Amino acid sequence: MAFPVTRLRRLRRTAQLRDLVRETRLTPEAFVYPMFVCPGEGVRKEIRSMPGVFNLSVDEAMKEARDVYSLGVPAVILFGLPDKKDEVATGAWADDGIVQQAARAIKREVPNLILMGDVCLCEYMSHGHCGIVKSSSSPMSLGAAARDALTETPEVVAKPVKNENKQLKVIDELASMVASAVESKFEIDNDGSLELLARTAVSQSRAGIDVIAPSDMMDGRVAAIRRALDEANFINTPILSYAAKFASGFYGPFREAADSSPHFGDRRSYQMDGANLREAMREIELDIEEGADMIMVKPAMPYLDVIAAARLRFDLPLAAYQVSGEYAMIEAAARNGWIERDRVMMESLQSIHRAGASIILTYYAKDAAKLLA
Repeated sequence: MAFPVTRLRRLRRTAQLRDLVRETRLTPEAFVYPMFVCPGEGVRKEIRSMPGVFNLSVDEAMKEARDVYSLGVPAVILFGLPDKKDEVATGAWADDGIVQQAARAIKREVPNLILMGDVCLCEYMSHGHCGIVKSSSSPMSLGAAARDALTETPEVVAKPVKNENKQLKVIDELASMVASAVESKFEIDNDGSLELLARTAVSQSRAGIDVIAPSDMMDGRVAAIRRALDEANFINTPILSYAAKFASGFYGPFREAADSSPHFGDRRSYQMDGANLREAMREIELDIEEGADMIMVKPAMPYLDVIAAARLRFDLPLAAYQVSGEYAMIEAAARNGWIERDRVMMESLQSIHRAGASIILTYYAKDAAKLLA
């Protein structure tokens, strides 16, 4: 019945009533805490664009893992910063890779903590892309590409610019032209990259990683990883696929944290176009057909509609990644006194859970767990 018989405010009157009828309930068991592991000893280096988040040496990562587990957070996901990079991502799949070292150490220290391994190649590639790069035509250096780009559009640099804002605009235009010129000369070798991704998954599993989480967005990588894991007798190792990972501007702080920015071009030829919801459903469906045990949408808050659509359509456990840019924006606004940090933090996590994600990867896992205790 309508007002005045029906008064929805009756159930909002006190905190106790609000708690009683709450539809969406966050618990620490839903969280996965991302950790960046680097070489060295005693290293705890704060990431400039992500205050409160650190690059950690293995010994410090062990301490962090103990802290995470003591708060009731059941899982962490490891990202590695190798001491050197090459064009075949050796640090990703080497037995003594930085993630492998950290996994063994953490498993000894906190055996019941679930370890997820991010399986991608960008942090380990000398060029910063998520797969093998091959020339699409004749080889060309960065300098040659820049020269060609400027030759094709001489009007951009024909006149001197005195205004500082205009200078910056011209610099941006030049950088964009050079990036486009370079990108047109190279492509990511999808099928050639699958072997390295599969090898990385097996290496991480041998080191003690419990859940393999491929984030590269190469076609067919879930099937390749499942096959490799099964052949190596890791038939019980589940795959949490970054099934709908969008080419997003919200990844900027992560690329500083993981030193994974591409040296040329961008990742739009393999990560998803943010305009495409139906394509995201196709990506998820394909990964499920290839053997994914869990699926993920990344980023989270800008793609709550994708999370909700995936929840309605698929029955697998669904994760979402509250990415570095989401974290950095909340932190920046809070430090300027524009928002209430803890309230906005919890509201953002609740919105992701309400949309349908039962697993949330978040840099706020520890802080949120403390508030929920």
